[in-house]
Amino acid sequence: MSTESHLRLIWLYPDLLSTYGDRGNLLILARRADLRGLPVECAEVRADHPVPADGDIYLIGGGEDGPQALAAQRLIEDRGLHRAVERGATIFAVCAGYQLMGHSFYAKGAKYPGLDLLDIDSNRGETRAVGELAGETHPALGLPALTGFENHGGRTTLGPGVKPLAKVTTGIGNDGQSEGAWNGRILGTYSHGPALARNPAIADLLLRWATGQNMEPIDDRWPTALRNERLSAIAK
Repeated sequence: MSTESHLRLIWLYPDLLSTYGDRGNLLILARRADLRGLPVECAEVRADHPVPADGDIYLIGGGEDGPQALAAQRLIEDRGLHRAVERGATIFAVCAGYQLMGHSFYAKGAKYPGLDLLDIDSNRGETRAVGELAGETHPALGLPALTGFENHGGRTTLGPGVKPLAKVTTGIGNDGQSEGAWNGRILGTYSHGPALARNPAIADLLLRWATGQNMEPIDDRWPTALRNERLSAIAK
């Protein structure tokens, strides 16, 4: 939880993991905080710099196998993200970044250790998952339906220490049945888009986790129009 006069958002490794517009998640969080009068500081931390442990929300995006493996190695050696989690920070991880949160993942045909921050393991799927992704979110989160775009070759198995973000209704997600995972203040998803553009309620959930404050409603007519258009398209 933020104890400072501003909310600190950390975008991790944009030089390695920022493939499908996932940096937009940082911009959306900052904008939604600003509209509610929450002072925000945004920092982009490249892979050759130490990860600060004093952030409130950390974001990490998708990428190819080589950068993903390198990111895992550096984050494990750095331990800054682990220290941030120990002090209660929030993490939002997408695709390759989501896989990194787990115990292990596959890249370049080999198995790599993850950060052990979520009870998940990722392997390679028989086919690549590309296209619209939608699902009914876990009821404990109190969120509307998930909508997004996926493009990944992985399949992720959830352990007993996590809950799924959503039950898949369109697309593959983790395995064709569930999508994403969460525990505590760590949430991962295969949804690109960027994910928070289509799912502003997730952005507000992350802000609530980080601040301990309920988020007052704001004008969401355009995100709502986008969500309705995408959800209607897959319903046809």
